[in-house]
Amino acid sequence: MTTKNSTKLYPVILCGGSGTRLWPLSRKSYPKQFVPLLGDTTLFQQAAQRFAGDGEQTEWQSPVIVTGADFRFVVTEQLQEIGIDPGAVIIEPEPRNTAPAVLSAALYLMASDRDAVMVVAPSDHAIPNSAAFLAAVRRGLPAVSEGKIVTFGITPDRPETGYGYLELAASQDESGGTRDLLRFVEKPDVDKAQQMLNSGNFLWNAGIFLARAADMVEAFRQHAPDVVGPVTQSLGKAVVDLGFLRLAPDDYAAAPSISVDYAVMEKADNLAVVPFSAGWSDLGGWDAVWREQGPDQDGVALSGPAEAIDCRDTLLRAESEGQVLVGIGLENIVAVAMPDAVLVAPKDRAQDVKKAVDLLKKHKRPQAEILPRDYRPWGWYETLVLGGRFQVKRIVVNPGAALSLQSHHHRAEHWIVVEGTAKVTIDDKVQLVTENQSVYIPLGAVHRMENPGKLPMVLIEVQTGSYLGEDDIIRYEDIYARGQGAKG
Repeated sequence: MTTKNSTKLYPVILCGGSGTRLWPLSRKSYPKQFVPLLGDTTLFQQAAQRFAGDGEQTEWQSPVIVTGADFRFVVTEQLQEIGIDPGAVIIEPEPRNTAPAVLSAALYLMASDRDAVMVVAPSDHAIPNSAAFLAAVRRGLPAVSEGKIVTFGITPDRPETGYGYLELAASQDESGGTRDLLRFVEKPDVDKAQQMLNSGNFLWNAGIFLARAADMVEAFRQHAPDVVGPVTQSLGKAVVDLGFLRLAPDDYAAAPSISVDYAVMEKADNLAVVPFSAGWSDLGGWDAVWREQGPDQDGVALSGPAEAIDCRDTLLRAESEGQVLVGIGLENIVAVAMPDAVLVAPKDRAQDVKKAVDLLKKHKRPQAEILPRDYRPWGWYETLVLGGRFQVKRIVVNPGAALSLQSHHHRAEHWIVVEGTAKVTIDDKVQLVTENQSVYIPLGAVHRMENPGKLPMVLIEVQTGSYLGEDDIIRYEDIYARGQGAKG
């Protein structure tokens, strides 16, 4: 391995998961890592910025992102917003939990740099003190040079039942920066959690790992060979698509759906732990968001157009500027208001929010998984009004972006530009439509909308017809290489 000053550290950011415990803000169509939960940037952006270095170290490389096809353009757009270029964006054909994702990144890195050191981290954790975390990573490097896999344990400050734990080996000298790991402990009940807190010998399992890519691959070969074969074959057959690396779907589907903890970490005997006490949360529920947001002296945390009167230990969050959320006399309550759904629950039952999602799915409510704002590679749209034979949408197209060249069997469309300029193609005619101008697209016409400007373009679309579903699209050309029937 190279010396510390020349060690190349590759962040591997995992962007899977649906974040159902933060419903209704986080949904399958747009999970919590892409939402600005704390501050103006998203959790994913904060993770990428965290691994950009601390201004003094130069070893950090461009991040490797592992995500699903639905989020590939979200990832690149959000990285572009913060000025970070990814080293690679690896596309999982389907979610298979964290073990195949981690292994695919390790194999990818090892192919180009045999000495690559990877820092594997979820994209949806809150770590307010990035400098302290990077210092913790550096404390783990000597153990990595000895061939160990380093995990990070969070010093607990309460008897938390929502996290797994790490039990440390008997008291040791921590001058080397790491401790030996005795075992992993499953999520405990409250009595067991209190006992572990009192013992002082247990840490929360943060699910963050530091290791040479080659050592990570070897650990999989020893402890999870059934993962290695399918993932290796899938990576070997991967294709580059618009700059993304798409893993081969059939081979990837043959890999077991298993977490990296179960597959490797709980079996490996070359693990070390870096204790970390400078602040961390996996934001696994609204109670965690309340805690991280920093409640006032009454324990009230407000976000968006929300007001509290005589409330205590309460989170009030409103996500639409067009509505105001007011709480009166509330105690130990979480209230989250979205344009299409509202959650109200005792704060100590935040972990039960997943039950609400399951119930809505059972009743086939679209709110279970789909946000009213639908993000596309070219921008986003939201439905303002939906009737039996008409629909009104607001559409925002990013600078330089274009929708596919398409037509519809069942609907006509009216476009009114309200901000910017649209370049509109209707059959053989191409025209510029500026603010306060409109254009009509007859049923069956081949058409396209583009934004030739340097600022987002906003228009109002009025659809009329017998069927208004998003799958009523015949696609002729698409710069985003989507298939027939794909949205947008």
